[in-house]
Amino acid sequence: MVSTLVTGIGELVTNDGSLGEGPLGLVPDAALVVEDGAVAWVGPAAAAPAADARVDVEGRAVLPGFVDSHAHLVFAGERSAEFEARMSGVPYDGGGIASTVRATREAGDDVLRARLRELVAEMRAQGTTTVEVKSGYGLTAADEERALRLAGEVTAETTFLGAHVVPAEYAGRASEYVALVTGPMLAACAPHARWVDVFCEPASPHAFDGDASRAVLVAGRDAGLGLRVHGNQLGPGPGVQLAVELGAASVDHCTYLTGADVDALASGTTVATLLPGVEFSTRQPYPDARRLLDAGVTVALATDCNPGTCFSSSMALCVALAVREMRMTPAEAVWAATAGGAAALRRTDVGHLGIGARADLCVLAAPSYRHLAYRPGVPLARTLELPG
Repeated sequence: MVSTLVTGIGELVTNDGSLGEGPLGLVPDAALVVEDGAVAWVGPAAAAPAADARVDVEGRAVLPGFVDSHAHLVFAGERSAEFEARMSGVPYDGGGIASTVRATREAGDDVLRARLRELVAEMRAQGTTTVEVKSGYGLTAADEERALRLAGEVTAETTFLGAHVVPAEYAGRASEYVALVTGPMLAACAPHARWVDVFCEPASPHAFDGDASRAVLVAGRDAGLGLRVHGNQLGPGPGVQLAVELGAASVDHCTYLTGADVDALASGTTVATLLPGVEFSTRQPYPDARRLLDAGVTVALATDCNPGTCFSSSMALCVALAVREMRMTPAEAVWAATAGGAAALRRTDVGHLGIGARADLCVLAAPSYRHLAYRPGVPLARTLELPG
């Protein structure tokens, strides 16, 4: 077993209060030892034990690798013209997804695989070490199964999103499409998925109402999948309440929340995953993160990287937007982008740097985590590759 000492850490974010100061578990002038891919020791650099190899980060800050718990990376084509139209005032209602469905269905496996791997590499180069990947751009049993099979090549966090929108060939026959999703499509996809998700958005003419969403989630749960929900993005709706009632791991977007929605989240175990890159790219209102945090809700940040509403793979951008636009402190935003994402995936091995955690390290070209929001747009974050 090879051990590696990472030293010269100006500031270490552990997200473990037993190891350091405050909710981020900050350790100044720190070091850590990695053995067999896991954290074996954390503490002051002056007290560090010997190891087989040594990496000196020369005063830079180190934090847990970002955990991006919401991404749509299996697709073909692009939608820059749609983005330009939105910047000119055309509202978003979910309809543009159909163009990505057409392009994805026409693409071969090699094309989809190449795009997927390119985006995962782009994320890793910016400090993201865990990513969830959804299907949802095939919307046939064969195409959804293919998307999940490809996603499984790059991550264990695969999500069946056959209920993304009602495809064109089922226009006016949404109930028939839900029957397909909960029947043959689910049967084909469940062996390749950890999660099931649904775009619960009655405000969109393309997505699913509360009854249809419940049917999709219950069928997925019965097939052994964990639950995730797209909810309350375009207007108030049943998504949050449904997610909490059914014990979903996460409800994502949460742009339009009632007081009852906030109370439900505060009293349950469902994480509120906020996606500020979407609001940046659609000019919709930003979620009120401050309201959620003050109520005691667990909040995560994720990119929602996709070709339509947020074609960004940068968790650092999400941190900066959360601080500037959603009234989160830099510490809250960093926690949400690491430990919060882990909670949204119900993972205990990532999102922190406690003893036994996966040694997923993000190093900043800066002395403190605060620089992620302090220097927006500057490529500070990268994954630290260790020997062995």
